[in-house]
Amino acid sequence: MQQIKYIALVLALFTMLSAFKNSKTSLDNGYRIGDVVNDFKLENIDGNMVSLSDYKDAKGFIITFTCNTCPYAVMYEDRIIELNNKYAPKGYPVIAIMPNNIIAKPGDNFEAMKKRAKSKGFTFPYLIDKEQTVFPQFGATRTPQVFVLQKTKKGSVVKYIGAIDDNYKDASEVNTKYVENAVKALLEGREVEQKETKAIGCSIKA
Repeated sequence: MQQIKYIALVLALFTMLSAFKNSKTSLDNGYRIGDVVNDFKLENIDGNMVSLSDYKDAKGFIITFTCNTCPYAVMYEDRIIELNNKYAPKGYPVIAIMPNNIIAKPGDNFEAMKKRAKSKGFTFPYLIDKEQTVFPQFGATRTPQVFVLQKTKKGSVVKYIGAIDDNYKDASEVNTKYVENAVKALLEGREVEQKETKAIGCSIKA
């Protein structure tokens, strides 16, 4: 009887450990709030390579996964430009990253990115994740999707993940500006209140 109880206990412990391992694995699909981001080096539309470490004076970053072909991303372009115009001078520049597989989405190829950036007058880097190695590290799944980072002694720490605001259809009908609120809080030395929201957009094509 004692042996049966012992075996049952071992099996129960094994089941618990397996469940814990699986839950941990599910949480490891990209950065979470409080994680330190690895630096990356991606090609900008001007042909230069861009890294976070290039921004010596930045206080943080508004990392935006976006593209040419997603209607949601297109609707947010002007708002992304506004974010950069408003917060880059204050130390929080936008860095836009195009994560899609260009075979699946030819309209997102490098030349198309250049044309789109020129026609819209992008005031920020528009990088291509050619090898599709960066967006999985972030855990980005949609375009557009934003990660607000704050530079600290440890490195660039994730402070917000999600949507730009609460109305993708109409900028004039926005009630809550999630990204702007997060950056404002960080600039004022406050905790970001709403740390995560659901990104509304097109799925990233791997």
